Amino acid sequence: MRVAIITENFLPKLDGVTRTLARLLEHLQSNGHQALLLGPESGMEQYAGAEVVGTAGVPLPFYPELKFNFFRPLFMRRLSEFQPDVVHLVDPVILGATGLGAARLLNIPCVSSYHTNLAAYCEHFGFSLLTQPMWLYNRFIHSQCAQTFCPSPSTAKMLQQQGFEHLRIWPRGVDTAQFNPLQRSDALRQQWLEQGHNANTGAKTILLYVGRVSWEKNLRLLVRAYRGMDYARCHLVIVGDGPASVEMQQELAGCPVTFTGYLKGEELATAYASADVFAFPSVTETFGQVVLEAMASALPVVGLQAEGVCDLVTHERTGLLLDMQGLDDEEMGLQYRAALERLVLAPDERVTLGRQAFEAAKSRSWYEAMECLVRGYREVMEMARLPIAV
Repeated sequence: MRVAIITENFLPKLDGVTRTLARLLEHLQSNGHQALLLGPESGMEQYAGAEVVGTAGVPLPFYPELKFNFFRPLFMRRLSEFQPDVVHLVDPVILGATGLGAARLLNIPCVSSYHTNLAAYCEHFGFSLLTQPMWLYNRFIHSQCAQTFCPSPSTAKMLQQQGFEHLRIWPRGVDTAQFNPLQRSDALRQQWLEQGHNANTGAKTILLYVGRVSWEKNLRLLVRAYRGMDYARCHLVIVGDGPASVEMQQELAGCPVTFTGYLKGEELATAYASADVFAFPSVTETFGQVVLEAMASALPVVGLQAEGVCDLVTHERTGLLLDMQGLDDEEMGLQYRAALERLVLAPDERVTLGRQAFEAAKSRSWYEAMECLVRGYREVMEMARLPIAV
């Protein structure tokens, strides 16, 4: 089949959305499908056999890594020339909304996928007046599509409560050939601990966070919890970058902590496997790809009972999930610290939870996740009574 993808976000930006899109394009290519990607300017003309056409945009005021992207006349021409069987709108905002109109004009069926909780981000960044309008706008755009794919059952439930319809789960997978406990490096652990000026380095428990370093990831909770811990027993590693990096380094000055910046590929896999506990306090995830990668690396997860994460982590089996409702900031910090300390002080429990996390992650393959989406494409094409390539 021929699939046109219109996305607000793509490589070289590194996050769960862009990595999933890269996987999708690779899957389409390896299974004989053709793809066209229209999105923000990426510096690329092609990825995994798909033509990539970029456009300019204006950064969002509360999330400058994302942009309001503008639909170019060239996009319309390329869509018309490509003659897709289906158009896939990824996190549609401005570019996606215009792409929806173009698809209708060309009489091409549309699906959408929901990845980023922009309404929650409005709240976190102090634009609470925009929260409800953002929900209304998102619902309006997605409702124009034959199906809306979302990554987890908890996110589907949240969207249903907001009035979204035609929802379908598009799960995620993990590459266990890349992310697995065998990537562990004692040399890297030693390097981290030496950077933190630690004595008695061999006895330390490595706490790891991977993701965007921004306050909407609830990182203040991690900062509050870690500042009260016993540094003779643990060391924190932050993998990623973002607008809160400098401020977070200032708030953790004097604490044993390593900031690596963004890592990818083998370096990222080694970082996961070389840690002991995955600390992930975010409450704005629609899935949490980094959580699944940590589990595949045999790390127990210390997180919160929140959308996305709760679909991956089973409390007391593959990690610890805390319900923070009704607690103030100080109480949340104390409880999150207690959960981290529990695993720092209990290496046997830590290993057991990590082993069970690894077993749970192994069942999630990227192939089946992508085939779930491809089956959705086919159903939409059939509904539109379009011929389907076999």
